[in-house]
Amino acid sequence: MWNQIKTVLLLGALSGIILLIGGLVGGQTGITIAFIFALLTNFVMYFFSHKIVLYMYGAQPANKKDYPALHRIVEEIARETALPKPALYIIPTGTPNAFATGPTPKKAVVACTHGILGLLNERELKGVLAHELSHVKNRDMLVTTIAATLATVISYLAAMARYSALAGSNDRDRRSGNIIGLILIGILSPIIAMILQLAISRSREYLADETGAKTIKDPKALASALAKIDHGCKTQPMRGNPTTSSLFFTNPFTVSGFVSLFSTHPSTEERIKRLNEMKL
Repeated sequence: MWNQIKTVLLLGALSGIILLIGGLVGGQTGITIAFIFALLTNFVMYFFSHKIVLYMYGAQPANKKDYPALHRIVEEIARETALPKPALYIIPTGTPNAFATGPTPKKAVVACTHGILGLLNERELKGVLAHELSHVKNRDMLVTTIAATLATVISYLAAMARYSALAGSNDRDRRSGNIIGLILIGILSPIIAMILQLAISRSREYLADETGAKTIKDPKALASALAKIDHGCKTQPMRGNPTTSSLFFTNPFTVSGFVSLFSTHPSTEERIKRLNEMKL
């Protein structure tokens, strides 16, 4: 129920921003056009956001013949958790990471990077995959995928607002209030995008760690994987839109200093500490 409420709030937030920008840019006509666009966007986000994310990262289906160990491990975990086996995808990047997405458990998708398959041993990989299937079991992935996709859309809306403000700055008929409003939207929208992701509690990552560790009965394997992946992401950060960071097992993008306070994930050190202290 709470995940459903968060989804509605996230969709509503995006719709509100679209309507606001539409009103500032085109008045009543702009609001009408923006309202129609918002309805279409909400529909697409709900049913196709997982496909959009896979496309964004160039993910390709993981052929069972080429990745037999990956399929075997996921099949084992799916049986243990009483879940349908998710579709498996490979992301062509050396950055070690993984994510789960999809609107329902029956349509769930788990994507792994080339980097994670080459970095982890089978025991550690099983821990990561158990974590990702825990997101599926806990019904996290729909909300997370929508949040990441909405945040990406909002970041583009911010750029559009800033461009509209600059393009209209020499228009004598354009009121200064509109320009100021567009500039404010352009500045505040990325902040709102960040808040949308942080609204999805970091506690779900702790929960997925705990559930995954209990599933494989080996919390230290997951802790070891976390340490390796965190180091791998720091030495070889992923190229992509940081607004999708909440989808991944750990943040695959460069995060440091003050910005780390707004990370979509708990600190790796704290996650490892909790896993090492777990008693099964």
